[in-house]
Amino acid sequence: MNTVTFRTAERKDAALILDFIRALAEYENMADEVVATEELLEEWIFDKQKAEVIFICENNAEVGFALYFHNFSTFLGRAGIYLEDLFVKSEYRGRGYGKALLKQLAKIAVERGCGRLEWWCLDWNKPSIDFYKSMGAAAMDEWTTYRLTGDTLKELAGECCDG
Repeated sequence: MNTVTFRTAERKDAALILDFIRALAEYENMADEVVATEELLEEWIFDKQKAEVIFICENNAEVGFALYFHNFSTFLGRAGIYLEDLFVKSEYRGRGYGKALLKQLAKIAVERGCGRLEWWCLDWNKPSIDFYKSMGAAAMDEWTTYRLTGDTLKELAGECCDG
């Protein structure tokens, strides 16, 4: 019988976290966009404590992960959890590990008094969309996501964008 456990990531897991990020990016056809490094993950997750990671393990081997952080709802007047990444290795899918990770995050959110758990999903990712809907998640179709990055972000911040 397989033993399934969760564990919180530690600094020594930076390479493993990056491996999961790269696997997710490959799945999403976005591998060329990953610029994260082990050093950046150590700095932002462990030194600056801007995100958290949990692993789901089968027989003590990490088979999936979730990276998340707190956001804040002014309407609710409390924090929420934003799930940035959830990924289960392909050979372990269909065993309930994705649902178990979401349940664990919901438990963390409730224990911390958070008002909600939310995430984005790519429009083309029908298997994930169906999975999320099967658990009662509601699509926020009336909202459009906007993003500033790179030179555009620097320009808005008033920085020079040349070199």
